[in-house]
Amino acid sequence: MSSNGSSSQETGLSPEAQGLRDQLKEGYNQIGKSPVKVDGMAKCTGATVFADDIELPRMLYCKLHRSHVAHARIVSIDTSAAEAMPGVVAVLTGDSMPETFGILPVSQDEHALCIDRVRFVGDPVAAVAAVDEDTAFEAMNKIVVEYEPLDPVFEPAKAINNEVEPLHGYGDDGNVHKRISMQFGDVDGALEEADLVLEDTMFFEGNTHLPMEQHAAVAMREPDGRVTLWSSTQTPHYVHRAVSKVLGMPPSRVRVIACPNGGGFGGKSDPFNHEIVVAKFALMTNRPVKITLTREEVFYCHRGRHPVLMNIKTGFRKDGRMTGMHFQSLLDGGAYGSYGVASTYYTGALQTVTYDIPTYRFDGVRTFTNKPPCGPKRGHGTPQPRFGVEVQLDKAAHALGLDPAQMRLDTLQPSNSVTANWLRIGSMGLGPCIEKVVEGSDWKNKHGKLPYGKGVGIACSSYICGAGLPIYWNAMPHSGVTVQLDRGGGVAVFCGETEIGQGSDTVLAMCVAEVLGVELTDIRLTVADTHTTPVDLGSYSSRVTLMVGHAAFQAAERARELLAKAAAKKLEVPSVRLRFAENRVFDVQDPERGMEFADAVKLAEAAYGTIAVAGWYTPPPSPGKYRGAGVGPSPAYSYSSAVIQVDVDPETGLVDIEKIWVAHDVGQCINEMLVIGQVEGSVYMGLGEAVMEEMAYRGNRFGVHKIPSLLEYKSPTTKEMPPVETYIIEDPDPNGPFGAKEVGQGPLLPIMPAVANAIFDAVGVRVDEVPITPDKVLKALGAKDKRCGPRSFPDLKITDTMRVKTEAEGGDGTAPRPPKKKKPEKGKGEEVKAS
Repeated sequence: MSSNGSSSQETGLSPEAQGLRDQLKEGYNQIGKSPVKVDGMAKCTGATVFADDIELPRMLYCKLHRSHVAHARIVSIDTSAAEAMPGVVAVLTGDSMPETFGILPVSQDEHALCIDRVRFVGDPVAAVAAVDEDTAFEAMNKIVVEYEPLDPVFEPAKAINNEVEPLHGYGDDGNVHKRISMQFGDVDGALEEADLVLEDTMFFEGNTHLPMEQHAAVAMREPDGRVTLWSSTQTPHYVHRAVSKVLGMPPSRVRVIACPNGGGFGGKSDPFNHEIVVAKFALMTNRPVKITLTREEVFYCHRGRHPVLMNIKTGFRKDGRMTGMHFQSLLDGGAYGSYGVASTYYTGALQTVTYDIPTYRFDGVRTFTNKPPCGPKRGHGTPQPRFGVEVQLDKAAHALGLDPAQMRLDTLQPSNSVTANWLRIGSMGLGPCIEKVVEGSDWKNKHGKLPYGKGVGIACSSYICGAGLPIYWNAMPHSGVTVQLDRGGGVAVFCGETEIGQGSDTVLAMCVAEVLGVELTDIRLTVADTHTTPVDLGSYSSRVTLMVGHAAFQAAERARELLAKAAAKKLEVPSVRLRFAENRVFDVQDPERGMEFADAVKLAEAAYGTIAVAGWYTPPPSPGKYRGAGVGPSPAYSYSSAVIQVDVDPETGLVDIEKIWVAHDVGQCINEMLVIGQVEGSVYMGLGEAVMEEMAYRGNRFGVHKIPSLLEYKSPTTKEMPPVETYIIEDPDPNGPFGAKEVGQGPLLPIMPAVANAIFDAVGVRVDEVPITPDKVLKALGAKDKRCGPRSFPDLKITDTMRVKTEAEGGDGTAPRPPKKKKPEKGKGEEVKAS
């Protein structure tokens, strides 16, 4: 008789199987309410024991109670009414998870559930787990929270002044999260030498990622006490760190599996509250727990594009070459740190990798405000400054009487060079990109020559192919891949990379298949699982193709070397003459002399044992060694150029995008269909940011989102999407696998400024902010200076600027250390102080 009252004779199972069955049944039923009997489970033979009468725990559903006020202290939380509801299994508040978390080590400022204070409308305060989603929703609404209101701050310009209580107890200065000032070369002198100096203030409104799939997660406690979390995340490695930290569990007891995402675009690259909460619930209840955020919730926790106010002062010579630039940015960071420190640096880091800017100064400030926290969105921190710089270049070309396209061609940053701010450039295919869109669009016959109301505009951009440093600085690889060969010719590939719709699984498989000469159908992938795959840092910063590709190439090369040695011995030919292709290994001088790939695997396994190899990748060091040089370096940079043709109605201000020509320097194209898909997806997203998308708040006084739904938040449909002509420019970069570079983010950047420049060509007005809506076009048409945009820029209160000599000045990439203050000699304190 088993411990549960049934015997092996009664169930028809062997004593061993009956014992395992009873262990499963007891383990599943010992905790939690009302597990549900699952009928129709097949009786299995052997060691697998799922009998018809085993009761499995039913899924629980989680809802988060979120703050309805922007800034307040939590006085009390009453969960009694929720706990008393039938079907409610568990309720959580913040005191059960006091440990903080965050994506950056310098911004560990979030709690899974708020403990003492809420900082924006939507901050999670409590959580409910119930037998169904409707019950969880009703119970969540029965939770009563008493708040003591605090003065909120919604404007970055006011946050700088620290007129209200700081949102956090860290940061550079009260509600100033980060303040940066760095200078490379003599910018003031360069501006004095210029023939033309332009100073412009521009604004880029914040917007959200808008993935088709909302955030969702499922967690389950394993029989051995571990917890497994399945999540719609771009960064399982960093979610794994956060869950382990907050729950106080050893990392080896936490497993995170990233499910293929229905879109991410940066919005799923933070660890989120809901992921930690469902993991906690699963451990408490011993039942699987699921949460799916509503679209409204995603709008509030989105980590979207930072609103950025910019001031740009640039000197130009008569031929269009720049002498120097002073770029200032003020970021509205929202309520938490997120990637904000990196975002701030990125608004100033990449201006120099596109055009030759011999001297450069950057001042940047990110503030905390009582609005949803901002973070990375496609292009992370670079679309805003790219808009400003490209529009100003267009103004300079107009003022100097130069063709905007030719002016850009004449001022490109050279390939294989080092920029003023110590970023190393490899291949540089922007010139061919510009030439291609100019030719395809018939630019020379259109620019300045079309009828009033029609115009063309050009803009360019650059982007990183992965960050040069990991988020948590260490000497370990950024990406790892293991390859295992089986005797049947199959290839198993393991990697922590995450598929978010960009095709990273395909790129991984193609890299391995290309080296080993097998078909894609012979590749089996296991990805994005912190228990079974080597670490990859995640799908962000356009890093996967270059970094995962290198690791995959290295692992496959090591496997091929073993097979080549074994096959060469059998075929009696030098291994250097062997080629791997079409599932064969053969002599390139005598292709008939060879063998099947599977036979080569068997020979190698007989000679060397099981064939399982690893590859990994760490980026080369950057030449910059100053504080802040960790943001901007990349193994390679991609380049894009776009020409956009518009039709502007001067009566209504409506802008019709008629056609887009876009070229992208991808290095070496690995999969043409994926590359074109990423380019045109970037164009679509950039078009939405250019003319309609914005994160607007009601009167900007309450922190309540004005349009938190797909009905009201406008995004282009197929009706608004114009014809797009895409050109792939191949300029292989030696730092990329097979010469490949990124394509996922760079092509978005030129779209917004190209639209603004085309509007100027069409009707002669400047709209120096996005989105460029009809009312702004009309306002510019009616203005004396034919411009719509911000008129002033606040004092960033910069008191100290780090100065770094450029390479041209004989610098070495370091900043001089400030002199150490002398300690007073004993008994001579006053004299030393006076001196």
